[in-house]
Amino acid sequence: MKVVAFNGSPRESGNTSILIGHVFSALEKEGIETELVQIGGKSLRGCTGCGACKKNQDKKCVLPDDGLNGYIEKMIEADGIIIGSPVYFSDVTAETKAFIDRAGYVCRANENLLKHKVGGAVAAARRAGFSHTLNSINHFLHIGQMYISGSCYWNLGIGKGIGDVENDDEGILTMKTLGENMAWLLKKIKQ
Repeated sequence: MKVVAFNGSPRESGNTSILIGHVFSALEKEGIETELVQIGGKSLRGCTGCGACKKNQDKKCVLPDDGLNGYIEKMIEADGIIIGSPVYFSDVTAETKAFIDRAGYVCRANENLLKHKVGGAVAAARRAGFSHTLNSINHFLHIGQMYISGSCYWNLGIGKGIGDVENDDEGILTMKTLGENMAWLLKKIKQ
């Protein structure tokens, strides 16, 4: 089994990546393979609503390839998907939103490619705004007909500077629990 995570932070080694790493540690302890994909800081453009993905039915976006089609392939191959984003003005980063919109349209237009996969949302927050950030990600997971794994609290870590989330004991516990719960759910689905 494999879980792929998409880091929507432009800081490759920032707080979002650190939090995802704690989820991965719990997953790997349960024998689940993990892969981190960096989407933050990439030039992902938004969806144009052209409808070509529905017309073509080829599991691809027709916009000039900026990496999205490879990300979609990784999601199709994975059993579980994590999307992480820092809080930017009470929401996900622009790259994360472009990823959600375009991947979401392609997957829905091609017989719900993510249906019955396990999903998880992760947010890194300085102070507030995480609820909307997590909601944006969870809406993508819900509409993709995925099973959303919860944790012992909201799936977030608090920290301003890079690495500050390591001081958020509750946030780290939440990530560990998210990984454990995802592993449990993945194994139950495979039975």
